[in-house]
Amino acid sequence: MPRMAQGLLFGTGGVPLSARATSTEAGIERIAELGLGCMEVEFVRGVHMKEDTARAAARLALEKGVRLSVHAPYFVNLNAREQEKRAASRQRVLHSARVAHLLGAESVVFHAAFYLDSMPQEAWAQVKASLEEMVAQLKAEGNRCLLRPETMGRASQLGSLEEVLALSAQVEGVAPCIDFAHLHARSGGLNSYPDFVAMLRQVEAALGRGALDTMHIHMSGIQYGAKGEVRHLNMEQSDMSYVELLRALKELGAGGLIICESPNLEEDALLLQETYRSL
Repeated sequence: MPRMAQGLLFGTGGVPLSARATSTEAGIERIAELGLGCMEVEFVRGVHMKEDTARAAARLALEKGVRLSVHAPYFVNLNAREQEKRAASRQRVLHSARVAHLLGAESVVFHAAFYLDSMPQEAWAQVKASLEEMVAQLKAEGNRCLLRPETMGRASQLGSLEEVLALSAQVEGVAPCIDFAHLHARSGGLNSYPDFVAMLRQVEAALGRGALDTMHIHMSGIQYGAKGEVRHLNMEQSDMSYVELLRALKELGAGGLIICESPNLEEDALLLQETYRSL
C-alpha cells in the first residue's frame, strides 16, 4: 500500500483559482507558490488528459514536492440497473486510475453508487463486486493506485462511513475518502469534537492505525436540508466545525491529504492549513 508523507498536507480540489492558467501544471506551480502541499486533479466531467501531459505534470509535482490525487468522473454508478451502465462506470474509474498512475498520484476518489430501488445491503454488495473486479484489473496492469469510494452527503447515495469502511476492510486496494462535510450533511449532526474523534476511532478500529496515517479527506463548508447535501459553501459561511475537526485530527496524529472543496478553494485551503498549524 502506498505511503504518504507523515503529517497532514493541505491543498485544493482542482487548479487554484489564482493560478496563471487552468492546466494541471499551472495548478501544481500555484500550489507550491502558496505553500500548500497537495492538489486533486479533477476529471469530474471526463478523463481527457493525454499521456505526455500526465507525465510532464508528474515530473513537475515531484520537483515541487506537491502530492497529487485524482477524482474520477461524476458519471459513475456501480449499482446502475443496466449492466452496460455498470460496465461503463467501471471503465471510467479504471481510466482515471490509469492516468493517475502516470501522474504519480496514489489515490483515485469516486462517488460509488446510488441506491435506486435496491436495499442498501444489495447496493453495497454490487459495489463490492465491481471494486474487486477493478482492483484485480489494476493489479494485473501493475497499477497500485488506491481506489477510494467517498462518503456521500445525500441519503439516496451509497456512502455512509460504515459502508465505505466495510468496503475498504473487505477489498484489498480500496481505502476511504472521508468527506466530513458530506457526513455532516447526510446526518444533520456529526459536527462536534467528540463526533470527529469517534469517527476517526471508527476508521482506526476498522482499518488499523495505518489508515489514520494515510487518510484522504475532503473538506468544505456545506449547505444541507432534509435530504442531505445541497451545495458546498466557504467555511466561514457554514456551520461546519472545522476547527474542532482539525483539533481531533491533530490530537490523534492523523496524516495524509486534506483536499479543500470550498468554492474559494485555495483561500479555505490556506485557512485550514494555518488553523491546523496554530493549534
